[in-house]
Amino acid sequence: MARPIIAIVGRPNVGKSTLFNKLIGERRAIVEDTPGVTRDRIYGETEWNGRGLIIIDTGGIEPKTEDLIMAKMRRQAELAIETADVIIFMCDVQAGLVADDRDIAVMLKKSGKPIIPVVNKCDRIGQPPMEYYEFYELGFEQDPISLSSLHGSGSGDLLDAVVAALPEAEGEEEPDDRIKVAVIGKPNAGKSSIINRILGEERLIVSNIAGTTRDAIDTTVDNEFGKYTFIDTAGLRRQSKVDDKIEKYSVLRAHMAVERAQVCLLMIDATEGITEQDEKIAGIAHEAGKATIIVVNKWDLVDKDNNTVNSFTRKIYDALSYMTYAPILFVSAMTGQRVVKLFEQINYVHNQTNTRISTGMLNDVLAEATTRTQPPSDKGRRLKIYYMTQVSVAPPTFVIFCNSIELFHFSYRRYIENCLRDTFGFRGTPIRIIIREKGDTTPLD
Repeated sequence: MARPIIAIVGRPNVGKSTLFNKLIGERRAIVEDTPGVTRDRIYGETEWNGRGLIIIDTGGIEPKTEDLIMAKMRRQAELAIETADVIIFMCDVQAGLVADDRDIAVMLKKSGKPIIPVVNKCDRIGQPPMEYYEFYELGFEQDPISLSSLHGSGSGDLLDAVVAALPEAEGEEEPDDRIKVAVIGKPNAGKSSIINRILGEERLIVSNIAGTTRDAIDTTVDNEFGKYTFIDTAGLRRQSKVDDKIEKYSVLRAHMAVERAQVCLLMIDATEGITEQDEKIAGIAHEAGKATIIVVNKWDLVDKDNNTVNSFTRKIYDALSYMTYAPILFVSAMTGQRVVKLFEQINYVHNQTNTRISTGMLNDVLAEATTRTQPPSDKGRRLKIYYMTQVSVAPPTFVIFCNSIELFHFSYRRYIENCLRDTFGFRGTPIRIIIREKGDTTPLD
């Protein structure tokens, strides 16, 4: 079940980032007593009364000129409304109820979304100050919650109200035999086009205007290869190309789509080649531990010779040196060239990421690896590796027990990973290796 999204909105300098840090339990957002410090939308996770929540920290609404006031407010409100399941509307008791608060409230009420008004900086213990009561004038169904984001008082009441505003959890989802595939990449790389080609119909809007798709859209496909759910995500633009930061919410959706997916299709525009932004998007899938296929689209538009494929492949793997496990498929969504081969690759990498290896077989490989290349030593002390076992799949995750974590150099960890890949494949999936010292009983995540 997808976790609900909670957006914190309000004027600058009302304490949004401080509340965000308090709710997620870490100092991720920059906090400074200066309006406009939070320029990027940041998201984190928390849990309350058994409900997992995604919290978004937003930049304050601060129009620069008189002419842009309503436009900027409307833009920020629309972004929050568009993404969130519940909106925390934060005000400042020290500043009192101001005109901007009233205007933002009007925008938020039109959404039909649950709004939790919060009056921050009620730092004194006991009854809130008299100024708190004027925020009832905003007219929300939910009474304003007095809060001190600095000290954390009132945050429990706030989270209670947030959870109460959410629809009832539906419990565990029924087992789904569909493979969930997230289609990720820059704008205009052909994400919607590839799904339309698979469907054989223009179900998703396709244009050469970057950023046409803003929402993650689920499309089910049943064919002779199996059952699939394709998640088409908004493209991620370079930071300098972000207009009014609207793409920041697209980044959030891309992260969430990857989280939901079992396989990612990383779309690359063949006419542009591998770019820095492609590397960043690939990193999202890699860090999430998702099986990934690199799909080079618009291959029909590239002038080719006998070395074009090899040259393009080499450039991709040079740029994505951490993702050389991912297969590359050259396709054309426009002509349909090799699109059908996607399903074979999806099935293959999905099986690879769910592969389990017995402890006996793993330790046979480990013994051979350590015999072929001796473990490193330092100041006369040598690394001793006792055994290895697999603890989970998707991605395949292994724990190696040894005498000293410090002696287990990164290069030797990479060597062990390569031995595992040489023996068992694991094509298309990252591998995670956890190093533990013998006797360490720390629970694994």
